[in-house]
Amino acid sequence: MKRKAFIRLLAVTALFPFSVTGNAYSETVSSKSYGLSRMTDVARFPVLDREMKVKYEGSIDKKGGNADWDWSLYQDKKGEWVIFDVAGAGCIYNMVQHRYLSSEEPVFRFYFDGEETPRFTIRLSEFGEKYPFTEPQASCYIGPLDNGRGPIRVVRSFVPMTFRNGCRITSSVKLEGPHRDKGQGGWGHVVYHSYPTAQGIETFTGKEDYSSLVRQWKQTGVDPKIGKDRMFRMPEKKLAPGESLSIIDVHEGGVINSLKLYMADMNPDRLQDVWIRVKWDNHEGEDVLCPIGCFFGNSLGYNNTRYLLMGATTDGWFYNYFPMPFWERAHVMLENRSGETVTLGFVEVGVGENSYDREYSGYFRSSDYYTRKHTPGADSPIASIKGTGKMVAAHVTCYGERPHIITCEGDVRIHIDGIKTPQVESDGSESYICYGWGFPTPAECNPSSGYDGLSDNPWSMTRLCLGDSYPFYSQLDFNIESGESNNQYLEHLGIVFYYGQDKVSLVKTDSIDMASKKSLKRHKYKVEGDVSVEMLTSCFEGDADDVEVTAMVHKFTGESSFRVKVLPNNHGVRLRRCSDQELPRQCARVWVDGQDAGVWYLADSNPYKRWIEDEFEIPESLTRDKSVLNIRIVPESREEGCPVSWNESAYEVFCYME
Repeated sequence: MKRKAFIRLLAVTALFPFSVTGNAYSETVSSKSYGLSRMTDVARFPVLDREMKVKYEGSIDKKGGNADWDWSLYQDKKGEWVIFDVAGAGCIYNMVQHRYLSSEEPVFRFYFDGEETPRFTIRLSEFGEKYPFTEPQASCYIGPLDNGRGPIRVVRSFVPMTFRNGCRITSSVKLEGPHRDKGQGGWGHVVYHSYPTAQGIETFTGKEDYSSLVRQWKQTGVDPKIGKDRMFRMPEKKLAPGESLSIIDVHEGGVINSLKLYMADMNPDRLQDVWIRVKWDNHEGEDVLCPIGCFFGNSLGYNNTRYLLMGATTDGWFYNYFPMPFWERAHVMLENRSGETVTLGFVEVGVGENSYDREYSGYFRSSDYYTRKHTPGADSPIASIKGTGKMVAAHVTCYGERPHIITCEGDVRIHIDGIKTPQVESDGSESYICYGWGFPTPAECNPSSGYDGLSDNPWSMTRLCLGDSYPFYSQLDFNIESGESNNQYLEHLGIVFYYGQDKVSLVKTDSIDMASKKSLKRHKYKVEGDVSVEMLTSCFEGDADDVEVTAMVHKFTGESSFRVKVLPNNHGVRLRRCSDQELPRQCARVWVDGQDAGVWYLADSNPYKRWIEDEFEIPESLTRDKSVLNIRIVPESREEGCPVSWNESAYEVFCYME
């Protein structure tokens, strides 16, 4: 098709293209990206991940209530309180901590790759000032007085910190308790990615050049991608009730790099009444279908919310800069679902050339829009997505039963690839978007997250996952509590945005049940050393933390061995273990066909909700072209003086497939 036939117009005839150079992403890219480059290379966002996982460590109430203020895993031999401790390769993307101003100030120390001396040290009050934890990639604010309970200092960091062989974060004081008069305050979390190998990773030094990130984050509202697009503009249009308007209809490959809208009659109701419909490549259903308030990251319209890749301002401007590739066709429409005529003041769409590899890239999509409703006694299921992809943004709005009540205590809980234990679980709704102590008033935002609304109710929050996107290989479920323990009448609405494909790339190939003699015999399961076998009745953490599960647990200090089936054309294997997490610092070395596959380590524990599912990634180099793997699990002490602890109740085996 010739360039002049690039656009076919339907309802709109007043589009004026100019600037014919495309914004291409032509370089060949790996399926993995890490750290700073992952955050700044926005054009790379549609490229899907492989064998990468998102995880969360934070101050979650172990009993399942709302006491989300104790954040420590254990006290080390130096007397420091460890709040984060992982083995293997990974990258920290987000850290948040809340602390009363009058409480003793903690000093955080970061240890990388097994080092005994901290590589970086920072006081709580230095966030926002000490490089590289400076504005805008790190900051702090002083929370409200809250009827005398405050004020409180909330610090947050989006500084990416990569590591090749483990990372520990310690605090000089124990982060615990909710009481200011007792010098307490322990809320907080860390969000990070884990990787099966350290290939290509350079460990964080604190001396990296963050100038590119700073430039991007200081220019919110401006498209951060480099290049020129063909710009298509539409002047003022009126939409009658029930009318739809075709904004752009492209009949060849390309990338929508920007979509901007100006609403001449900026009525907050328009954010829910006007919907956007997007179809890619002649798909049967819409890839994006939601109110424009969700698409631009603000469903209430009270305050400006200028995020890096989406945003809304109170003077009527809206923008979305997520790159949206297509290979055959792109059709974008607006629909007026209100009972009144709506005036669209201006629309601008930037389209560039598509150089993405279709096999390894995802379409920009939304989950099914979760309409406003209450879910009695259970989490609100905001999104349930099938296929392969990575979540890059979430938007949730909440209405309480009446004004001026606290409605932000509900945890966000995200399950990935069918695992029973949440992989992300926030200590409250506001903590999920890196604020705290209730949503601040007036509303605030930063380039990655923020909030609009009134004091506590209603509120509308947005979280962009810029570095810490949530990879999934079969499914992703995004849920949020209604209050402290699903004990409030709250009405949620919301949506998740992601890059995805329909195919499932993580396939279950085998499983072992410790309670089944047939299963143990079939898998040639053996266990040695100091062995004990017991039946455990307990619950998993999360929404089902009141559902008891009874199963057999093998505890040992020697080793276990077993054989499992895999697909020969796999691109890596995931082992999922069900176990008892009563004791902390479970650690074992994993051997695959006689080769060292690394350390499986779980520092956290829960003596109340004891069941947990956790996972270990076996790289493709140890699994490719094999139909059977011989696995040995050898418990070991994480460090000198640390007790050996390991147990297993069941295993599931998954293969990564093209």
